[in-house]
Amino acid sequence: MALISSFHSSLSLCPKSQPTQSHAVQLCSKASPLMHRAKLNPIVSQALTKTELPLRRIGNHHPNLWGDDFIQSLPKHPFEDPSYAERCGRLISEIKDMFSATAAAESRENNVFQLLALVDNIERLGIDRHFQKEIKEALDFVYRYWGECHGDLNTTALGFRILRLHRYPVSPGMLGPFKTANGQFFCSTAQSDEEKIKGILNLYRASYIAFPGEKILDDAKEFSTTYLNQALQMTGISSSLLQEISVNLKYDWYTFLPRLEARKYIEIYGENNSWARMADNEKLLSLAKMDFNMLQSLHQQELKVFSRWWRESGLPKVGFARHRHVEFFFMACAICEDEKYSSFRSSLAKSCVLATYLDDTYDTYGTVDELKLLTEAIKKWDPMSIEQLPEYMKIVYMVLYNGINDMDQEAEKIQGRDTLPNSKDAWETYIDAMMQEAEWNATKHIPTLAEHIENGTISSGKRATTLQAILTADGILPESILQKVDYPSRFDNLLGFSLRVRGDIKSFKGEVDRGETNSSIVCYRRDNPGSTEEDALHYLQNLLDERHKELNWEFLKIDGVPTCSKDYAYDIARGYLHFYNERDGFSFAYQDIRDHVNQILIDPITM
Repeated sequence: MALISSFHSSLSLCPKSQPTQSHAVQLCSKASPLMHRAKLNPIVSQALTKTELPLRRIGNHHPNLWGDDFIQSLPKHPFEDPSYAERCGRLISEIKDMFSATAAAESRENNVFQLLALVDNIERLGIDRHFQKEIKEALDFVYRYWGECHGDLNTTALGFRILRLHRYPVSPGMLGPFKTANGQFFCSTAQSDEEKIKGILNLYRASYIAFPGEKILDDAKEFSTTYLNQALQMTGISSSLLQEISVNLKYDWYTFLPRLEARKYIEIYGENNSWARMADNEKLLSLAKMDFNMLQSLHQQELKVFSRWWRESGLPKVGFARHRHVEFFFMACAICEDEKYSSFRSSLAKSCVLATYLDDTYDTYGTVDELKLLTEAIKKWDPMSIEQLPEYMKIVYMVLYNGINDMDQEAEKIQGRDTLPNSKDAWETYIDAMMQEAEWNATKHIPTLAEHIENGTISSGKRATTLQAILTADGILPESILQKVDYPSRFDNLLGFSLRVRGDIKSFKGEVDRGETNSSIVCYRRDNPGSTEEDALHYLQNLLDERHKELNWEFLKIDGVPTCSKDYAYDIARGYLHFYNERDGFSFAYQDIRDHVNQILIDPITM
């Protein structure tokens, strides 16, 4: 089973309906007569003759939710007007002056907190790319006096998180003075309830960037999670703070994508009149709103090109697969909004589409004999070698072949060398891993957990899709550096592990119902006779938590890899994990996913 987990069942024969006001088609009711008929009459391949009908598993996937006609009809975005760029430029200059004014404050402890709060607000509002020099200077100042300025929990937790994420060597030991012997953390008694809650919220946010062995952050996560859930029941707390708590509890660090966080933060604090009326905050909020809408305008134009590519590729004819191209483009925009990274967004979304169609081919529809032919053809990398393939495989092969060649032409412009050998190696290891899983499924073989995770780390698709994208980012990646973010680096392995295990945890119930063998839960129980699903889930969640700490270390350590390349590789994994936040959002784009697509790509922010 690959990263983009398939939902194996009978094919839905639900007719397409018109988009609702949320731009998504209505899904058929489970009780519909057509659905019952689909269960009684399994579909067969149209690529074979009626006398050669193999048994196939078909995903009961809902149709594409975002029709190309709707995408192409999106009206001209009002924020394409050049006057908005001029207004943004003026606000950027004024906000840069805020850094100087804050650093010049008389109280060192106070200006450290004010600088941290300014950086935090700017980053969460999604406008930090305009202030990289100012942020670096501000954090250099904070770090210079970091050992002297930790008078309260809020400043200490906020500063620790921001400095660590910017790769300053800081220790969570500075949180020790705010921890009691029984594992609780405390704020100053002089603070209001809201100030205390904000301090615990920053403690909660800091707890997710722990390194191995930092037990104080384990204690911080346990305490702050309980405290914040209780705070949601308190009276007299502002609605904006309650919303912020709720959002942070729902989406942890690994699933709260930067662009989505910016949208949420703008909306939450745009409604907080006392916050928004403060002169400096008003400037930040105005810039954030205009900047968000201007980028959304650009992303809509890119989406039209991308949707047209998908429509003209022939992939809509591959009816058994999931059509999730718009959801993948949303993910690309949610982790990389910068206007100069259009090729990155396109390459990432295309790679995810290609991985999905391969996944559904290997994991459900293709027979073992057909898959062996496809694997051989992909390794030959020659369109003349596909004559023996079924028609549906020819479509998938040619879109893969043309797509990878096109993306590598873009990558060559950045890297200054031919990157096709790197890409081919990544995709070949991906299909080898999926071929292994197809053979396991065909023979009902249950591998050991170690075997499943070793293979599943590759079949997650993380490497192929990530490599293809980061080669089009800013950083020049010679082979010696590329090996530190690509296979077989520890960083790459931990990213793939995280996706595999998180995906298995969120999708295992459907897999058990379908009798699949390739699940971490099933493999754990095979290794441990007599164990329960709860035992397996508990073990895997603890293992995942520990691996996340290792991943944080590999991500944040300084090792010569261009920061942007490492950041985007990490954020791509966060993008995948976002779809697994509550359940398998790849197989079924539930309401939250549809809302997020609307928020990032379709609906502008009200000014």
